Amino acid sequence: MKVKIHTLFQYLLETTDAAPEAIVGFSLSQSPVLGDFLDDLDPQQSLDWNGRDFRGLPELRDHVLDQAGLAGICTAEDVLITAGAAEANYLAIMQLLRPGDEIVTETPGWPQADVLAKAAGARIVQVHRKEAEGWALSLDDLAKAVTSKTRLIFLSNPNNPTGRMLDRGELKDIVRIADRVGAWLIVDEVYAGLEWNAPRAPSVAGLYGRGITTGSVSKALGLQGLRTGWLVCPDKDLVMDAVIRRENASEIMNIMGEVISEIALRPARYQTSLDAARRAGAANLAHLNGWISSQPGLSWVPPQAGLIGLGKLPEGIDSDAFARFLLADPYRTFLLPGSAYGQAGHIRLGVGGGAEVNLDEGLNRLAQGLADWLA
Repeated sequence: MKVKIHTLFQYLLETTDAAPEAIVGFSLSQSPVLGDFLDDLDPQQSLDWNGRDFRGLPELRDHVLDQAGLAGICTAEDVLITAGAAEANYLAIMQLLRPGDEIVTETPGWPQADVLAKAAGARIVQVHRKEAEGWALSLDDLAKAVTSKTRLIFLSNPNNPTGRMLDRGELKDIVRIADRVGAWLIVDEVYAGLEWNAPRAPSVAGLYGRGITTGSVSKALGLQGLRTGWLVCPDKDLVMDAVIRRENASEIMNIMGEVISEIALRPARYQTSLDAARRAGAANLAHLNGWISSQPGLSWVPPQAGLIGLGKLPEGIDSDAFARFLLADPYRTFLLPGSAYGQAGHIRLGVGGGAEVNLDEGLNRLAQGLADWLA
């Protein structure tokens, strides 16, 4: 079945050439530059594949387990290095879903699972997170949605795009719900590590035999351009099926993505980078919270983790029309409309990207745009 474009990607494609002067809602930490890694790179590094393991560099896979708290629970054989978390999700979803299967997803949530489920001919059952409840996931609603027909549950933790977290107790309850019907459970962890007021939640690959953890170096470390992520699952057959499926698509990981990601995830360096990202993110979130409180009619539920959240526009403003209005002269400011996540009347706000995204100027222009729209 044909894969149909989701609204988020369609908007990005349509606005790529807009050349905004400021961005509001940047979703990843400030990106390092290649020079930050040169001292640790070998000039004689071959640009052939790693030549050691089709699953990715063994030391990189060990680092993945370490940062996820899975060392001693899962093994390196349970890890497959992928082209970002997106490929990890793709490899799992497309091998698990068959026509007529049911997948339970959350909304708002990362839309990739819905797009792939439609392509696979599966039936999508959505559990609605409610803004009035702080975007919490109702486990009662989830339990009602999961039936004997459920093949797969797909969630993100921290939730993308609201930043709401599931804690250890909630994840264990979700595992029980999945296990009751023998469903697989994917939890996308791309924002893990950027928790503001609570410890990082455990990874589902360490809680459940059919649990699949996906993640990447993109968000917390700002290394999106490396396209390096991972899939972790204790089920050996699922991991091997992912290896075989990838061999017929991207085939192997890119060696520079593997090498630089291995350097970035070395425990001491990883912690230093994460601490810096957390300091910058926390400071910018405090600034953004203050700014939102000063804007008439604009509100949001601050994220518990990650760098983005959904801002609620004043009543009557269409988010798609407003996003395009703000992208045009004289504002020249990019933001993502909430329709990308099925949330009309909202916009994605965020604090990533560092100085180059010109956040303060973007907020000033957003404030002026709102005032002009409502005038």
